[in-house]
Parts: sequence; structure tokens; C-alpha cells
Amino acid sequence: MYAVVHHPDYVAPGAPGSTYQWNKNGRVRQILSECGDAIEWHMPDPMPRAWLEAAHCPDYVAQVLSAQVPREKERRIGFAVTRLVSRRAQAVPGGTYLAARIALEQGFAANSAGGSHHALYDTGAGYCVFNDLAVAALRLTAEGVGPLLIVDCDVHQGDGTAALTAGHPAIATYSIHAEKNFPVRKCRSTMDVPLADGVEDAVYLETLRSTLEPLLDTVRPALILYQAGVDPFHGDRLGRLALTQDGLVARDELVAGLARSRHVPLASTLGGGYGADALEVAQRHALSVRTLGAAFAKSRLYLPG
Repeated sequence: MYAVVHHPDYVAPGAPGSTYQWNKNGRVRQILSECGDAIEWHMPDPMPRAWLEAAHCPDYVAQVLSAQVPREKERRIGFAVTRLVSRRAQAVPGGTYLAARIALEQGFAANSAGGSHHALYDTGAGYCVFNDLAVAALRLTAEGVGPLLIVDCDVHQGDGTAALTAGHPAIATYSIHAEKNFPVRKCRSTMDVPLADGVEDAVYLETLRSTLEPLLDTVRPALILYQAGVDPFHGDRLGRLALTQDGLVARDELVAGLARSRHVPLASTLGGGYGADALEVAQRHALSVRTLGAAFAKSRLYLPG
């Protein structure tokens, strides 16, 4: 059995004309529910305002929570911030934080949303409103958890996460991504691994192993926050890499294996995944969660003393 965090507010219908797939998280929840007793479900509390403001500009936080985000910022985000979207934006960081807390006790937990790695200090961007990874990481380190490593395997660079945690002595960031993909302006992570367009399974997996393994041994994290975006998939609408489904599974098994072999708990978030068929995208995300859960279930990590 492994833990998955979900909140009904994760499914927030967007404004008319929005191209964002708002039903993705609900479909992931539905698919994972078919696992029955293998999953223990948890519901998070919304992230308190003070912790959102620890990562984001208080004025921007106020704009989101009141659903009064200026149009120019909504254009950067990619959709209108309605009242329902505002509630979702507060629930998702709470879910990533709760998943991290459960992982510290059980070895692994997944948030069925999150990975909003493009949100910056005073604005959202790239379908991201608040940066749940940075918000959760800053709260966890303030509570004494650390060092902490954010491992971002989305096809897009984790620019917001890198910017919001830059210089923090207890947070390190790793991003492996398509070099020519969004965002045009990258922010410097602790380690960035840019890849050429069209990279396939074998090169991707060897590059991931050879770069992440030494970083883990240098940072020696007490916790990994894993952005498990499935958009490196070869058929992804917004991706530029060429991983197969088997390659994505092998990627998740590799990250889980590196963590387990070092007795490091891991909390995962969904991250990106885009396509015309929302169900197919949701199935890729659900398989990622199941792969990670199965990898950690092979041997209970430990109960920290």
C-alpha cells in the first residue's frame, strides 16, 4: 500500500475557451481508484497564506486568492484565475506538502496534482499559478527538514523552482529537459541537464543516471521532491523529446531506485503531460504514480527515528 494525496478542488473548470485540460487530475484519481486497497487516499488542507507568501510576492498572492489577477498575468499563466481556479491554486501546494510529510514517514507518497514549476515570484506562467514545489520546499526546510533535493524530469526546465529557491542553503534543484523548449529564458538550477531534440530512451536514461547519481551523493538529501512530468513522451503535444512509454516507466524506476538505495524518501507530483486525448494523458500520469508506488512497496524504506 502507498499513499496518494488528492483534493476535489484539483478539478476546477476553466473559463470558456481555455485550452488547459482541467479534467486531467480527476481522471488520474479515477484511474488510480481502480487499484483498490493498494492506495491509501489523503486529503490536504489548503496551503496557508503565510507559506504561499514565503515563496511568492504578497501582492500576487492576494491577487490570486481574491481571483483578481491582472489580464497580463493571466495571459502568462494561460488561463483566467477564477474563484475555482484560486481554490485549486491553494489546494495543490497543500497537497505537495502533505505528500512530503507522508513520504518522510512511509518512504513514498504522491500528489495527484502539482509540479507547477514555472510560477515565479510575482506571477504565474506556463499553466502554473503558485509554485507548489518551491512553496512546499521552503515550508519543509523552515520546519527542519533538509537538505532537500527537487528532481525535475518534466520536458520543460523548472525555471520558477530554480529562481524561487536560488541560494537557499538547504534546497538543491535538478532539471533534465529539452534545451530548445519552453521557457525561452532559463533560470539556473543547482544542476541543469539540457537535451537535444529527439533524445530517445537509452540516451535519456544514461544521462539521467550519470548526472543525478553524483548530485544525490553530494547533496545527501533528507527528502526528494520529484516532478514526474510525462511530457518527455514522444507523442506529447508540447514535448520535444522521444521517450516511449517503457522509457518513462524506466525513468521513474531509476529515480525511485536511486532514492531507495540511499534510504531517501520521495514525494512525487504529476507535472506536465499534454495531448488531444485527456484520458490517454491521465493514464500516463497514473502509470507513473503506480510505478513509483510499486518501486517503494518492494521494501518499506524505514521509519525515521
